[in-house]
Amino acid sequence: MTHTTQTRHPWRATLRTIFAAVIGLLSLLPTIALAAGVDDVPLIAQALGVAAAVTRILAIPGVDAWLRQHLPWLASAPADG
Repeated sequence: MTHTTQTRHPWRATLRTIFAAVIGLLSLLPTIALAAGVDDVPLIAQALGVAAAVTRILAIPGVDAWLRQHLPWLASAPADG
């Protein structure tokens, strides 16, 4: 069975996602906080942390296998066959 690089190297995939999200959101952080009525930037950081945790969970091979079977649109690659 061939595994995607995301399931072979889950921490690398997680770090890449975090890096991309942080870089993309850093410049928008004050605008996002203002538009959301958030006076405290740590709430935005919390959202990024939750997104990172979800990304890490989705990269676990067992979770990915379950997703392929039950929610193939959310799996890292289409089901074999």
